[in-house]
Amino acid sequence: MPAHHLIQRHYFSHLSALTHAFVQYASTTLRDALAQRGQASLVVPGGQTPRAYLPQLGQQDLPWDQIYITLSDERWVNACHQDSNERLLREHFLQNMRIPPHFIPFKTSHAHPELAIASLHTRLSAIPRPFSLTILGLGEDGHIASLFPGMTLDPSAPHLCQAATPPAAPALRMSLSFRALIDSDHISLVITGNGKRQFLDQMIARPDPSLPFIKLLQHKPVTVFETDTTYQE
Repeated sequence: MPAHHLIQRHYFSHLSALTHAFVQYASTTLRDALAQRGQASLVVPGGQTPRAYLPQLGQQDLPWDQIYITLSDERWVNACHQDSNERLLREHFLQNMRIPPHFIPFKTSHAHPELAIASLHTRLSAIPRPFSLTILGLGEDGHIASLFPGMTLDPSAPHLCQAATPPAAPALRMSLSFRALIDSDHISLVITGNGKRQFLDQMIARPDPSLPFIKLLQHKPVTVFETDTTYQE
Protein backbone atom coordinates (compact mmCIF):
# COMPACT_ATOMS: atom_id res chain seq x y z
CA MET A 1 0.00 0.00 0.00
CA PRO A 2 1.40 3.49 -0.81
CA ALA A 3 2.89 5.28 2.19
CA HIS A 4 0.43 8.18 2.03
CA HIS A 5 -2.45 5.74 2.60
CA LEU A 6 -1.00 4.83 5.99
CA ILE A 7 -0.51 8.33 7.31
CA GLN A 8 -3.10 10.72 8.73
CA ARG A 9 -1.88 14.30 9.07
CA HIS A 10 -3.30 16.99 11.34
CA TYR A 11 -1.93 20.50 10.82
CA PHE A 12 -2.15 23.24 13.44
CA SER A 13 -1.35 26.91 12.92
CA HIS A 14 0.33 27.24 16.31
CA LEU A 15 2.12 25.01 18.78
CA SER A 16 -0.42 25.71 21.54
CA ALA A 17 -3.27 24.39 19.36
CA LEU A 18 -1.23 21.29 18.49
CA THR A 19 -0.44 20.70 22.15
CA HIS A 20 -4.09 20.89 23.20
CA ALA A 21 -5.24 18.55 20.43
CA PHE A 22 -2.44 16.06 20.97
CA VAL A 23 -2.98 15.88 24.72
CA GLN A 24 -6.67 15.14 24.12
CA TYR A 25 -5.77 12.48 21.55
CA ALA A 26 -3.21 10.81 23.82
CA SER A 27 -5.53 10.89 26.83
CA THR A 28 -8.40 9.36 24.87
CA THR A 29 -6.15 6.66 23.45
CA LEU A 30 -4.89 5.71 26.91
CA ARG A 31 -8.41 5.76 28.39
CA ASP A 32 -9.65 3.48 25.60
CA ALA A 33 -6.81 1.05 26.26
CA LEU A 34 -7.56 1.06 29.98
CA ALA A 35 -11.24 0.39 29.30
CA GLN A 36 -10.39 -2.54 27.04
CA ARG A 37 -7.54 -4.13 29.00
CA GLY A 38 -7.43 -2.61 32.48
CA GLN A 39 -3.92 -1.31 31.89
CA ALA A 40 -2.11 0.72 29.26
CA SER A 41 1.40 1.46 28.03
CA LEU A 42 2.94 4.64 26.67
CA VAL A 43 6.22 5.21 24.81
CA VAL A 44 7.60 8.77 24.94
CA PRO A 45 10.42 10.33 22.89
CA GLY A 46 13.17 12.72 23.95
CA GLY A 47 14.20 16.00 22.35
CA GLN A 48 12.83 19.52 22.60
CA THR A 49 9.30 19.13 21.23
CA PRO A 50 7.96 16.84 24.01
CA ARG A 51 8.60 19.67 26.47
CA ALA A 52 5.61 21.41 24.87
CA TYR A 53 3.04 18.67 25.48
CA LEU A 54 4.34 16.44 28.28
CA PRO A 55 3.53 18.82 31.17
CA GLN A 56 -0.12 19.08 30.08
CA LEU A 57 -0.37 15.34 29.46
CA GLY A 58 1.02 14.64 32.92
CA GLN A 59 -1.70 16.83 34.46
CA GLN A 60 -4.51 14.81 32.90
CA ASP A 61 -6.82 13.03 35.31
CA LEU A 62 -5.80 9.51 34.37
CA PRO A 63 -5.22 6.46 36.61
CA TRP A 64 -1.47 6.71 36.01
CA ASP A 65 -0.76 3.82 38.38
CA GLN A 66 -2.36 1.56 35.74
CA ILE A 67 -0.15 2.92 32.97
CA TYR A 68 3.36 1.75 32.10
CA ILE A 69 5.66 4.39 30.61
CA THR A 70 9.00 4.02 28.89
CA LEU A 71 11.18 5.87 26.40
CA SER A 72 11.56 5.40 22.67
CA ASP A 73 15.32 5.77 23.06
CA GLU A 74 18.03 7.05 25.35
CA ARG A 75 21.49 8.56 25.15
CA TRP A 76 23.96 6.41 27.06
CA VAL A 77 24.64 9.03 29.72
CA ASN A 78 23.93 9.27 33.43
CA ALA A 79 20.27 9.93 34.26
CA CYS A 80 21.27 13.28 35.77
CA HIS A 81 23.04 14.41 32.59
CA GLN A 82 21.48 17.34 30.73
CA ASP A 83 21.16 15.19 27.58
CA SER A 84 19.36 12.32 29.34
CA ASN A 85 15.86 11.58 28.06
CA GLU A 86 15.05 10.07 31.44
CA ARG A 87 15.84 13.41 33.06
CA LEU A 88 13.62 15.18 30.51
CA LEU A 89 10.77 12.79 31.31
CA ARG A 90 11.10 13.16 35.06
CA GLU A 91 11.28 16.97 34.96
CA HIS A 92 8.58 17.67 32.37
CA PHE A 93 6.21 14.73 32.73
CA LEU A 94 6.42 12.43 35.74
CA GLN A 95 6.62 15.19 38.35
CA ASN A 96 3.29 16.59 37.15
CA MET A 97 1.38 13.42 38.03
CA ARG A 98 -0.57 13.06 41.24
CA ILE A 99 -0.31 9.27 40.96
CA PRO A 100 3.05 7.80 39.93
CA PRO A 101 2.99 5.43 36.94
CA HIS A 102 5.13 2.37 36.29
CA PHE A 103 8.17 4.01 34.70
CA ILE A 104 10.75 1.77 33.03
CA PRO A 105 14.03 3.62 32.34
CA PHE A 106 16.61 2.55 29.78
CA LYS A 107 19.95 3.40 31.38
CA THR A 108 21.77 0.62 33.19
CA SER A 109 25.19 0.47 34.84
CA HIS A 110 26.71 -1.20 31.76
CA ALA A 111 29.55 0.74 30.17
CA HIS A 112 28.22 0.23 26.62
CA PRO A 113 24.63 -0.12 25.40
CA GLU A 114 25.51 -3.33 23.54
CA LEU A 115 26.25 -4.93 26.92
CA ALA A 116 22.88 -3.83 28.31
CA ILE A 117 20.61 -5.30 25.62
CA ALA A 118 19.69 -8.52 27.46
CA SER A 119 19.10 -6.71 30.76
CA LEU A 120 16.97 -3.97 29.22
CA HIS A 121 15.03 -6.48 27.12
CA THR A 122 14.00 -8.17 30.39
CA ARG A 123 12.91 -4.81 31.84
CA LEU A 124 10.90 -3.90 28.76
CA SER A 125 9.25 -7.33 28.67
CA ALA A 126 7.33 -6.35 31.82
CA ILE A 127 5.46 -3.65 29.87
CA PRO A 128 2.03 -4.65 28.49
CA ARG A 129 2.19 -5.01 24.72
CA PRO A 130 1.20 -4.08 22.17
CA PHE A 131 2.07 -0.59 23.40
CA SER A 132 -1.15 1.40 23.66
CA LEU A 133 0.47 4.53 22.25
CA THR A 134 3.95 5.13 20.89
CA ILE A 135 4.90 8.78 20.40
CA LEU A 136 7.78 9.53 18.06
CA GLY A 137 9.73 12.48 16.79
CA LEU A 138 11.36 12.70 13.37
CA GLY A 139 15.03 13.32 12.67
CA GLU A 140 16.17 15.38 9.71
CA ASP A 141 17.67 12.23 8.19
CA GLY A 142 14.45 10.23 8.55
CA HIS A 143 15.40 8.48 11.78
CA ILE A 144 12.82 7.57 14.41
CA ALA A 145 13.66 6.82 18.05
CA SER A 146 17.39 6.07 17.61
CA LEU A 147 16.91 3.94 14.52
CA PHE A 148 19.05 5.60 11.85
CA PRO A 149 19.35 5.04 8.10
CA GLY A 150 21.67 2.11 7.47
CA MET A 151 20.77 0.22 10.65
CA THR A 152 19.24 -3.24 10.51
CA LEU A 153 15.49 -2.93 11.11
CA ASP A 154 14.21 -6.45 11.66
CA PRO A 155 10.48 -6.84 12.45
CA SER A 156 11.21 -10.27 13.95
CA ALA A 157 14.36 -9.38 15.93
CA PRO A 158 14.79 -11.30 19.20
CA HIS A 159 15.11 -8.22 21.44
CA LEU A 160 12.91 -5.23 22.23
CA CYS A 161 15.89 -2.88 22.15
CA GLN A 162 19.03 -2.30 20.11
CA ALA A 163 22.16 -0.23 20.51
CA ALA A 164 22.83 2.65 18.13
CA THR A 165 25.82 4.76 17.14
CA PRO A 166 24.44 7.99 15.65
CA PRO A 167 26.23 9.26 12.54
CA ALA A 168 26.91 12.68 14.09
CA ALA A 169 26.29 12.82 17.83
CA PRO A 170 28.51 12.71 20.91
CA ALA A 171 26.77 9.88 22.80
CA LEU A 172 26.00 6.25 22.07
CA ARG A 173 22.34 5.40 22.32
CA MET A 174 19.88 2.64 23.08
CA SER A 175 16.64 2.46 21.11
CA LEU A 176 13.50 0.44 21.11
CA SER A 177 13.98 -2.04 18.30
CA PHE A 178 11.97 -1.85 15.11
CA ARG A 179 10.17 -4.99 16.26
CA ALA A 180 9.12 -3.19 19.45
CA LEU A 181 7.97 -0.03 17.67
CA ILE A 182 5.64 -1.83 15.30
CA ASP A 183 4.17 -3.77 18.24
CA SER A 184 2.00 -0.73 19.00
CA ASP A 185 -1.76 -0.25 18.75
CA HIS A 186 -1.29 3.44 17.89
CA ILE A 187 1.75 5.36 16.67
CA SER A 188 1.81 9.14 16.56
CA LEU A 189 4.42 11.51 15.19
CA VAL A 190 4.71 15.05 16.55
CA ILE A 191 6.75 17.43 14.39
CA THR A 192 7.34 21.15 14.67
CA GLY A 193 8.97 23.56 12.26
CA ASN A 194 8.52 24.18 8.57
CA GLY A 195 11.73 22.32 7.68
CA LYS A 196 10.57 19.00 9.09
CA ARG A 197 7.12 19.43 7.58
CA GLN A 198 8.70 19.90 4.15
CA PHE A 199 10.95 16.89 4.73
CA LEU A 200 7.88 14.81 5.58
CA ASP A 201 6.22 15.99 2.36
CA GLN A 202 9.29 14.89 0.39
CA MET A 203 9.46 11.47 2.04
CA ILE A 204 5.82 10.79 1.30
CA ALA A 205 6.10 12.01 -2.29
CA ARG A 206 9.23 9.92 -2.94
CA PRO A 207 9.21 7.14 -0.34
CA ASP A 208 12.62 5.59 0.23
CA PRO A 209 12.35 2.27 2.12
CA SER A 210 15.89 2.73 3.45
CA LEU A 211 14.58 5.53 5.68
CA PRO A 212 13.36 4.16 9.04
CA PHE A 213 10.21 6.32 9.00
CA ILE A 214 9.17 5.02 5.58
CA LYS A 215 9.87 1.45 6.67
CA LEU A 216 7.65 2.07 9.69
CA LEU A 217 4.84 3.20 7.40
CA GLN A 218 5.16 -0.08 5.49
CA HIS A 219 4.14 -1.87 8.69
CA LYS A 220 1.91 0.47 10.70
CA PRO A 221 -0.33 3.52 10.16
CA VAL A 222 0.91 6.73 11.75
CA THR A 223 -1.07 9.76 12.97
CA VAL A 224 0.87 13.00 12.56
CA PHE A 225 0.42 16.20 14.55
CA GLU A 226 2.35 19.03 12.91
CA THR A 227 2.88 22.77 13.04
CA ASP A 228 5.28 25.26 11.51
CA THR A 229 6.09 26.80 14.87
CA THR A 230 8.74 25.32 17.14
CA TYR A 231 9.05 24.92 20.90
CA GLN A 232 11.08 27.56 22.71
CA GLU A 233 11.63 27.64 26.46
